[in-house]
Amino acid sequence: MARQSISLTEPNDDWLRSQVDNKEYSSKSELVNDLIRQARNQQKQIDWIRAKLVKAEASGFTTNSKTQILAKSKAQLNA
Repeated sequence: MARQSISLTEPNDDWLRSQVDNKEYSSKSELVNDLIRQARNQQKQIDWIRAKLVKAEASGFTTNSKTQILAKSKAQLNA
């Protein structure tokens, strides 16, 4: 495992320490690694949504009503 040295602001260090003191995590390193995992997962979700939006924008506009769009979406989900 790679070893890193980082500097933290006092409020961030206090928060990390409180999480360890409250037995939420066994060490600051474990907590930082968990936060990084969460950020990476969040980025995957953002990238997925962004790709869907780009695809939707590229497909053009529709003249369908909200009701028609909803019915089509439900039909696709149930198919």
